Amino acid sequence: MLEPFINAKSNGKLKIAVSCSSNMNRSMEAHYFLKQRGFNVQSFGSGNYVKLPGPSIDKPNIYDFDSITYEEIYQDLKNKDSKLKCPQKFQSCEEHFSVIICMEERVYDQIVDFLQTNESANSTGECVHIINFDIQDNHEEATVGALIVVKLCKKVLKQILI
Repeated sequence: MLEPFINAKSNGKLKIAVSCSSNMNRSMEAHYFLKQRGFNVQSFGSGNYVKLPGPSIDKPNIYDFDSITYEEIYQDLKNKDSKLKCPQKFQSCEEHFSVIICMEERVYDQIVDFLQTNESANSTGECVHIINFDIQDNHEEATVGALIVVKLCKKVLKQILI
């Protein structure tokens, strides 16, 4: 069975970043599923702001990265509508990853552009693999996409350990 082998061997071997635009749905779901299976993973957003659905499609709830905690976002949303740590921006992270998984083409473009134009982004000179999955930004697709990301990461890890 591969699961215990991956759990025992993945720490330090394969460092994974998952990113969507706002670090709230698709990347968080993939992060959750990968973490449950023992992967060394972090999740990020690559957009300018964290955007969540608002009262209408043209009025989203907008928050800054790196300065507002999940609890503050939760309380703000709860105060706005009772029915309803901070998100991280990829471009603010100084860590190196073996694999970066993007959850939409625009996010892929933003991350590739950042890595190509920012000298300090790859100061180690190590190889990084950037993979894109176009996953619709809704809970059902985020869950399906997260399971596909887990399957891919298991295959990548298996190849590295062979």
